Parts: sequence; C-alpha cells; structure tokens
Amino acid sequence: MDYLEIEGGKRLSGSIRISGAKNAALPVIAATILSDQPVVLENLPNVVDIRTLLKLLEMLGAEVEHEGHVARIDPGTITSTRAVYEIVAQMRASILVLGPLLARFGECEVSLPGGCAIGQRPIDLHLKAMEAMGAQIEIKGGYVRAIAPEGGLQGAKVVFDKVSVGATENTLMAAALAHGTTEIINAAREPEIVQLCEMLQAGGVNIEGIGTGRLTIEGTGGTLLHFPESIRIIPDRIEAGTYLCAGAITYSQITLEAVNIEHLQSTIDKLEAMGCSFEYPSEESVTIFPARGGLKEVNIVTAEYPGFPTDMQAQLMAVATLAAGESLIEERLFENRFMHVSELNRLGADIWLKGNVAAVRPVEKLYGADVMATDLRASSALVLAGLAAEGTTRVRRIYHLDRGYEDLQGKLEALGATITRKSE
Repeated sequence: MDYLEIEGGKRLSGSIRISGAKNAALPVIAATILSDQPVVLENLPNVVDIRTLLKLLEMLGAEVEHEGHVARIDPGTITSTRAVYEIVAQMRASILVLGPLLARFGECEVSLPGGCAIGQRPIDLHLKAMEAMGAQIEIKGGYVRAIAPEGGLQGAKVVFDKVSVGATENTLMAAALAHGTTEIINAAREPEIVQLCEMLQAGGVNIEGIGTGRLTIEGTGGTLLHFPESIRIIPDRIEAGTYLCAGAITYSQITLEAVNIEHLQSTIDKLEAMGCSFEYPSEESVTIFPARGGLKEVNIVTAEYPGFPTDMQAQLMAVATLAAGESLIEERLFENRFMHVSELNRLGADIWLKGNVAAVRPVEKLYGADVMATDLRASSALVLAGLAAEGTTRVRRIYHLDRGYEDLQGKLEALGATITRKSE
C-alpha cells in the first residue's frame, strides 16, 4: 500500500496552479444525464472520484472520452437506469445520479451509499424531496427504487430541515425537468451549487435565487436540456485553502494561481487572524506571507457557506498546533470529524477533545512519526503537519488523498518540499 514520506522543517516558495473543484465537477457530470446532446467538461481535476463517476455514466450507457482535465460525455446513449453497488460503494457522491435519472427516465434504481468515516450523512433529505415531487420510493435489497408519477415529476415546495449540499443538488436536477415550479427552502449556497444552477440555466431552466437559501426552479415539463458545447469547472477552494495552510504552517511565501478569491474569503480571514498577510497579484491569484512574530491562536466554528467550511477544519487545526496560544475549534456539521486529532497528537501536538469542541494547546515543535489518514481532509492535515515537523513523517492510507487532491506530491515538490510516494 502506498504512503507518503515527508522530510519536514523546510521553508517552501514558488507558485502552483489550483485544479478544478471536485465538488463542483461531480454534480456537473451527473447533470449531463438531463440532456441527450454531447457536452465537453473542461478543467476537471484528475482525481479518483471524477474517474469513478465517469465510469458510472459509462455503465449507464453514456459514451465517455476522458483525457487529462477534459471529458466529452454523450448522454444520448444512456440505456440503463441502475447505479450498481460496486460503484456507489466507492463514492457517496454517486447518489447524485438519482435526481437526473428519475427526472429523465421516470424511474431508476440506485444503490444505497455506504457509511462515511466523518459521519452518517443519510440520504433521507434526498428521498423526501423526490417524494414531494410525486415519486414513489421503495428501499429494498440495498437499493433505492424510485418511480415518477405518470406524466413525470411535479413541481413542489421542498423544505429542508437542515442545509444539505447533496440534497440541494439532487433536488435541483430533478426539478429541472419537472412540470411546474419547485421551490427549495433552506437550500445550500456553496459555489458548487451556484455552478450547477448556472449550468442548468444555460441548458434552458429558469432559476431564481441563485446563491441564496431560497431557490425557485421552473421545470421544462420533460423537455431535455441543451447545454453549451463546453462547461469549465470552477477552481477548487478547498485545495487552494490547503496550500494556503501549507504556507502558514511552514512560514513560507507561496503564490496560488487560478483561484477564486471570493470563495476563499473565510479561510483567508482566519489565516489573517493568525498573523499571515496576503497580496493579490491578479484577480485570479493570491500570495500568502508568513506570520511575523509567530502564529497566533484562533477560534473557529464550522458552518455552511459562506461560513468557515468543515472541509478546512482539519487543515486549520494542523496550523493551530504551532500557534502561540490555545485555539478552540468547534465542529457543527459532522459528528465524527475529529479523528485526525489522535494522529496529530502522535506528531507532538497537544489537542484535547470535549464533545464537538477541540482545544488546541501550543507546542514548540512537531516531530516526525508514522501516522494514518482516516478521511480525505484529515489526510491533508497530516501532510501539512509533516511539512512543519522535525524529522521524517510517513502518512499511510493516502488513497484518501487520491480521491480529492490532484498531484499533491508534485505540487508540494514544486514548492520545495521533500516528499516521496513509496510502497510497502
């Protein structure tokens, strides 16, 4: 099994280019099902999750050509409406084919996604939204069987008890082909949701309230969408935030290219509070400068966008281990997202947990050790800590990293890190 070996304690410098956002690309790929015309997706990140969802579309019958950061998808040849366990078990986001398959074909079978290391993340909100639009839902043999009413899905008022990115995306795609108006109350507002809305609009769907918690969708009444010939995926704000943290924890000056500054604001705000400073060489680039006089403590509460993202919590915690005072980090979105704490403590951190709050107490140094990744973002936090630690750190189970970070090793090497991928 592969692992990363890191020789820590080195300053980084230089610039790197940020990849397209995995979490934006996945719903965009799923949304192509709503059309029968070919579409080219550009700036796709070259990560495992993208390849997995493209493979699922191929299994459904779509013609897919994928090379590097570009994929051409022809959904006109889709013949199957069954998303099998073998694929869905690999990636929870596969559930995103439920809405578009049901809307286009009137029925589908999608395997229930497995559990998730960071929490249960049930799909009940997805299913309630489909039922609100008239679908009959049956769960049997590990599959969700959904059947639309005769004549197709009907517009409805969908009120989410809590904000859910995936449920918002599935509901948007189902509503796109529905008859009448669908209103989503308490919708997610993430940039990835905005990109999906803009894609659906470009395909012929009228959507009001984009970027707010209240979305109104005028369905096409079953008419398939006609997307632009090409769609470019937005930059990955979590990847960008991770590299900003790499600059902060190693006291290095780093420039990121191809970013959306607005999407990074909550992360930049916290790093500024810790003493880092920023310049913006262009509208799509940012340079981080190390904290003068040392990193300061920070308090963080995770929240839905535009609040501080849960996907950046582990990385900021790694940075906070070397701050001058005690930092408090409260995780409000997932009940089991502190599994990286014990591994950071193996590197010399002093972190105490009480419920959903972590107290990160100051230490003078981190020291290299063998650590094990538990999920995607925890993996990157351990890499960040390893970059700052004295000695050698080995991060195991890096298949988590491969799901969401394109060429992490190569990009860090370009900045001057000593990091090697090895097998055992």
